[in-house]
Amino acid sequence: MPASQPPEKIGKMKKLRRTLSESFRSIAFKKEDSSFDEICVTKMSTRSCQGSDSVIKPLDTIPEDKKVRVQRTQSGFDPFEKPASQVKRVHSENNACINAKGSSAGKESPKLRRHSSPSSPTSPKFGKADSYEKLEKLGEGSYATVYKGKSKVNGKLVALKVIRLQEEEGTPFTAIREASLLKGLKHSNIVLLHDIIHTKETLTLVFEYVHTDLCQYMDKHPGGLHPDNVKLFLFQLLRGLSYIHQRYILHRDLKPQNLLISDTGELKLADFGLARAKSVPSHTYSNEVVTLWYRPPDVLLGSTDYSTCLDMWGVGCIFIEMIQGVAAFPGMKDIQDQLERIFLVLGTPSEDTWPGVNSLPHFKPGVHGSNRFTVYSAKKLRQAWNKLGYVDHAEELASRFLQCFPKNRLSAQAALNHEYFSNLPPRLCELQDMSSIFTVPNVKLQTESGDSIQVCARRNSQGKASSGSKH
Repeated sequence: MPASQPPEKIGKMKKLRRTLSESFRSIAFKKEDSSFDEICVTKMSTRSCQGSDSVIKPLDTIPEDKKVRVQRTQSGFDPFEKPASQVKRVHSENNACINAKGSSAGKESPKLRRHSSPSSPTSPKFGKADSYEKLEKLGEGSYATVYKGKSKVNGKLVALKVIRLQEEEGTPFTAIREASLLKGLKHSNIVLLHDIIHTKETLTLVFEYVHTDLCQYMDKHPGGLHPDNVKLFLFQLLRGLSYIHQRYILHRDLKPQNLLISDTGELKLADFGLARAKSVPSHTYSNEVVTLWYRPPDVLLGSTDYSTCLDMWGVGCIFIEMIQGVAAFPGMKDIQDQLERIFLVLGTPSEDTWPGVNSLPHFKPGVHGSNRFTVYSAKKLRQAWNKLGYVDHAEELASRFLQCFPKNRLSAQAALNHEYFSNLPPRLCELQDMSSIFTVPNVKLQTESGDSIQVCARRNSQGKASSGSKH
């Protein structure tokens, strides 16, 4: 500023500068404030879950008298379930609270009082850790512990999957993936996610409680399950897989431990930690998926280009295990041993039986060398698992699942129409997604001595009971 300017003019210019600065600050505040709702809508559409103090995200339908308004806090807000109009309304009310508090000189406004004082502070609500009572520990993994629990809201039993959060690593991506996928899956043969509880230390997924899994069920009935049990369990497994595959979702970790069995005999797909939605084209999947015994040969050989056929190999392994009473391919050493067991039964693949196999990273056929496979010829499945020959069409269906060449494997939807299921009521194929197969007449279970569950023997049109011996 030139020194020749009179002091009065300099003072006016400083005053104008202050006025302009305040105006710009006011405009910037209003712009940031008005974009709040846009941020809400954006975060709602992406289902973002940022910050370790994110507000809880209840997933199932909550009665009107149980709903709690979403409030803006320092750590963020919850865009997970609220429509944009409701988020906007809450934001406006919060502004009104702030303005009222600033202008009332210590007087509490009605709106502020409504937000800060719930009608029943002691009543349990969805989305809060103290709304669930832990009853007993069911299992513990590397990053999560599962408890049997009870909801204080409705008194129902639940399974609480408590995932430990580390400050450096944040929320495990597998937990985020599992929650985001299960939130959109509503099917009677898929475990239901009730609620999510997010704190600084843990992320808890609240599931419906299912009292056992297929692995435990088979342990209680060694030597193979009753053929009718196998048929209904397999039908439900295929029904659940068909549902997720039609939505381009792969489970990627099918094994008996991840198939829950309810006390009424309903089978439910669970543990979607490794599941992912498949977008086409995508060829960047990890080959470090699926427990070794149920992992298909293409993945064992290093392929990362796979689709829903990945899950169908696991179906074949589980099908045989239910019938025979032992794992189909129980590799005891490593991937090499696992592949040898597969090729011993199905034959060592070649370019003729599996186009492109020679280009897979870990495939080296031959009889010499530590990383080469012995050349075997294919056998009939009943030579390896004799009980397949006791049930009509079981061997043929199993062979359609256990194809080394991925593209030759039968899809879940096609398998539901296989002749193996021909003696089941046709209405089973017409059920709505959330309808259990046990709502169909003559499809039912009965409790035998002890705690065993057995399917009632259905009779065909000739009046003959279905084949198989009791377990």
